[in-house]
This record gives sequence, structure tokens and C-alpha cells, in this order.
Amino acid sequence: MYNSKPKNKMLNNRAPALVPPPPLKFTLHQWHLNNHHRYRCSEAQQELADRLLNESQRVCELSSETVRNNKEETDHKLKEKIEDIEFHKEELLHIRKDVLLEVDALSMYKERIMDALSSVRKNALVICEKCLIFREHRLGIDLVHDDIEKELLKECEVIKNVENLLVRTLEQTQEQIRRLKATLYYMDHELGDKENNLCIDKHNLSLKETSLNLSIYHGTSRLDPSTIELNEWEIQTNNNIISASKEVNSARPLRCYIDTIIKQAIDDLNEQKNATDDAFRSRIAETKEAKIKLELQHSEVMRQAAEMKQNITRIEKSIVEKESFLALAHTRLGNRCQRPGLELTRDLVETNLVKEVHDLHDVVSKLQGTMFEAQASLRYLLKTQIQIEEDINVKTNTLKIDEVDCMTLRQSMDYHVY
Repeated sequence: MYNSKPKNKMLNNRAPALVPPPPLKFTLHQWHLNNHHRYRCSEAQQELADRLLNESQRVCELSSETVRNNKEETDHKLKEKIEDIEFHKEELLHIRKDVLLEVDALSMYKERIMDALSSVRKNALVICEKCLIFREHRLGIDLVHDDIEKELLKECEVIKNVENLLVRTLEQTQEQIRRLKATLYYMDHELGDKENNLCIDKHNLSLKETSLNLSIYHGTSRLDPSTIELNEWEIQTNNNIISASKEVNSARPLRCYIDTIIKQAIDDLNEQKNATDDAFRSRIAETKEAKIKLELQHSEVMRQAAEMKQNITRIEKSIVEKESFLALAHTRLGNRCQRPGLELTRDLVETNLVKEVHDLHDVVSKLQGTMFEAQASLRYLLKTQIQIEEDINVKTNTLKIDEVDCMTLRQSMDYHVY
């Protein structure tokens, strides 16, 4: 069983509880006044609410119309902007096509110039210089500064002048191509920007207030960071178009100039080539004529040398015969010197023998003199024959150089409008 004494002791130690006072009593008049006040406040709030409802409806309708008008105006401006961009884009694409055509055309003309330059530098000039080197191997008197050498030197000079002209024309063409490509680069850059702008504005035009992924910007940076004015935008496009048109208009006359330059260069080269070939043909004909004359002279000298050899043999034989008669006369005189006594007389026989010996001495002396002259003539004829043979060899060598080496090599010189 529990002890109840401690519990009673605890209850006696608690503080006494506070009892609230009774509520105020209102009069009936206050009750009517309070109800009347509540009615009036309620009616005022209702009237205010009606006004707010009407004003809200008007504001909503007005704001909806404003928003709708703003959106329609913005859509209209977007469409106009898209049309402007597409118009400028079409203008840029049109002039870009002209620029591309000029770049391709000038590239072809550049190849023509390079082909012509290569032909002149690596073919024609090399051939002319080889011909000059070949002709340095002419021999003797044929190593002359003739018309061929003059024309070859002139042809080398013409080729070098044409080469310099083609090099300058090539540099002008390359510079024009570079300027066209620079213009093309700026146009492509602007076209890329306009294409991106078109994508953005077309996307913006397609957006509706009910579209997904719409968001409200809460950042601190400006949503309209554009600093370029509309007239600057149009001026930039117009400047690119004007610049491209100017480069196209500069490229077209350049192509005509290149045609003229190449044709004039080829005409000059062909004219000089023909002059050099004519000099070769004339000199070759002259050398052949001289060679034929020398060959005729060689035949005649050989014939005369053969006759002179026969003549010397005949004179020698005649001298031998005369010496036999001289020996006979000497023997007879010697035998008659053996006559005895008075028989050793100077008779007609001795006188005739003495005369015969003198005559034979004169005849042999004349024959020997004639033989010496014939031998000297033979020596001169043989020397002349050798000289003529040397000259014929010189002419043969010259003809080989001019007609075979040079003319054959020059056949590969082909100038045409590249």
C-alpha cells in the first residue's frame, strides 16, 4: 500500500492558480453598431474587389494586346532582318561566285605562264647555249664570228628578255590571285557570320510563348551587348562587295594582258628562231659550196700531182738515157785518146764528139733543172693537197656541228601559245 502523506505534503507546497476575470459585457447598441460597421467594411471591400477585378481584366487585356503587338512587331522585324540578311547573303554569294571563277581562271593562266616560262628557260635557252658551245668546237678558219653566232647571241638575249617579262607577269598574276583569295576569305568569314545570324533569327522567329526550354535571364550582364550600328553592318557588307568587284574587275583585264604578253612573247621568239634558222641554213649552204669547191680542187690537185709524178719519172728516164749517150761519147773520146802519133789529130770526129758531149751536158743539165722544178711543184701540189684535205675536214666538222648537232637540237624548239 502506498503512503498518502508525502503526496498531500506536495499538494500543499504548490502556488495557488490564477482565475481569469469574466469577459466584458457589450450593450445592444454596440452590437448593432458593430454589425453595421462590418456590413459597411464588407461592402467597401466588395466594391474595391470589383474595381480591382475590372482593372485587372482591363490591364490583362491591355497587356495581352501590348505583348501580342510587341511579339508581332518583333516577328515582323525578325522577318525583315532575315530578308535583309538573305539579300546581302545572295549578293555576297553572287560576287563570291565571280571571285571563284576569276581565281580558277587566273590559276589556269598562271599555269600557262609557268609552262611558257619552263619551255623558254629549260628548253629554248639551254638549246641556244648548247649551240654556242657546240660551235666553239669549230676548227681553224671556220671558227669565225659569223651571222649564226650573232643571231644565236641575239636569240639568247630575246629569250632572257621574254623570261624576265614572263616572270614579272607571273608575279603580277600570283599577287592578283592572293588578293582575290584574301577577298574570298573575308567574304567567307562574313557569310559564315550571316549564316549563324540567320540560324539564330530563324530559330527566334520559330519560338512561341508556349515553346519548351524558355527561360528568364537573372544575370547582371546586359542582354543587348550590341555595339555595331545598322549602317555600319550594311557598310561592311557593301565594302566587301565593292572590294570583291574591284578585284574581279582588275583580274579580267589582267587575263587579257596575259594573253597579249604570251602571244607577243611567242611571236618574238618565233621571229628570232626563224632568223637564226635562216642564218644556219645560209651558212650551211655556203659551207657546203665551199666544201664542194675544195673537193673539186682536191681532185684536180691529185690529178696534177699524179701527172707530175709521171713527168718526173719520164724526166728521170730521159736523164738516164742521156747519160748513156754521154757515157758513150766519153768512152769514144777516151778510146780516141789512145791513138798513136800523128793519128791523135783533132779531126771532125773529135770535134763532133766534143760538141756531142757539150750538148749532152746541156741537155742533162736542162733535164735535171726541169726535174728539180717538177719535184718542187710536186711537193707544193702534195702540200696543197694536204691543206685542202685539212680544209675539207674543217668544213666537214663545221657542217656536222651546224647541220647535224645544232639544227637537230633546234628542231625540239617549239614555241606555241600555251
